[in-house]
Amino acid sequence: MNRNITLFPWYKFLSGLIFWQAAWFLYIQAELSAAEAILMYAIYDVATTVLEVPSGWLSDQWGRRRTLIISATAGFATATMQAVGGDFVWFAAAQLLLGAQAAFASGTDSALLYESLAAEDREGEIERQELRAWRAGFAALALSAITGGILARFDLSFPYIASALAFALLVPLAWAFRDPPRRRETAPHLRLATLKAALTNPVLTWLLALATLMYAFSHTPFVFGQPFILQALADTPFASEAPLVAGGVTAAMMSLSLLVSIFAPRLRSAIGLTAILLSAFALQVALPGALAIATGPLAILLLLARMVPDALARPFLLARIQPLLADDSRATYLSLQSLAGRVLFAATLWVAAASTTEIGLMPEEDIRAVLGTYAIGGVIALAALILAARRLPIERL
Repeated sequence: MNRNITLFPWYKFLSGLIFWQAAWFLYIQAELSAAEAILMYAIYDVATTVLEVPSGWLSDQWGRRRTLIISATAGFATATMQAVGGDFVWFAAAQLLLGAQAAFASGTDSALLYESLAAEDREGEIERQELRAWRAGFAALALSAITGGILARFDLSFPYIASALAFALLVPLAWAFRDPPRRRETAPHLRLATLKAALTNPVLTWLLALATLMYAFSHTPFVFGQPFILQALADTPFASEAPLVAGGVTAAMMSLSLLVSIFAPRLRSAIGLTAILLSAFALQVALPGALAIATGPLAILLLLARMVPDALARPFLLARIQPLLADDSRATYLSLQSLAGRVLFAATLWVAAASTTEIGLMPEEDIRAVLGTYAIGGVIALAALILAARRLPIERL
């Protein structure tokens, strides 16, 4: 179990080497169209949605290690397929595999960490270990973003080749994990009972709603950031450098979030868990609103704040949820949580895809309208969360 704990940040680092993040929209838009690029992300989210709960159930029944091996293998396959390129059906199939990669890792990785700590009577370290793993993942995202942007200057498929190599290293690392010991064997009907108890816990319900919304708002700038950058650079000398600029912005974004994570534990202690979680979501809501009205290349700087809310919320959110879950339904619950976020975001993406062009680049006015709509919905959701939090013991007792 100590080896699991030691390897876990390296697992998060390798899984965070997503070199295509700087150019995926530009690549698919060049191969297909803007509307189909949005639909690719929607297909990925739908695939993950379908597989989320079955993968969580498999993780609880079959073991964390095997589930993570499947995830890494699917990641290698999807990166390789997208590097080769093809028509809409080919890219859609690759997105299905990408959905499998995300679904089989979702919840299982965090469950492996918590249960490994619990097996060594180190549960009290969960916040610190989650933050440590989160930093490793974000360091990889920052490194791969700028590197992927550079690679995309030569060929938009090169970032996918680099990602395939990273996943090829991830497979043997996942193989090196060992399943944490089960505290007890539970009959299927009792597993359902512990899952039902978690889903009806008022505090977990509030945290589930927050996690669902934060997933959607975290990924909104990810999908629309690249066409936004392309439009902002359209009348500048850097118009042909959109992939490199996108990679640089993403790297700076991740670096800023890593810097914020240094101060996050102190801020969490000073203002409390509820306040830091709601503040993080408020920042997420503000970003699409600001992007909707910002103009010119300077507006690109707003994208640097995209991952700051994750630094303020993600590790503490997971650390608060984990002790409230039973071992025999932990991954299933965390998969349901991811499922809710993906369903919400996929639904909004289908609406966004229907409101823009099916040919060529996404118009600037369409980008601003979509982002403005997200911001309005976010303000309403934030107000509801604040009102509900006043009646719940969100802070750890």
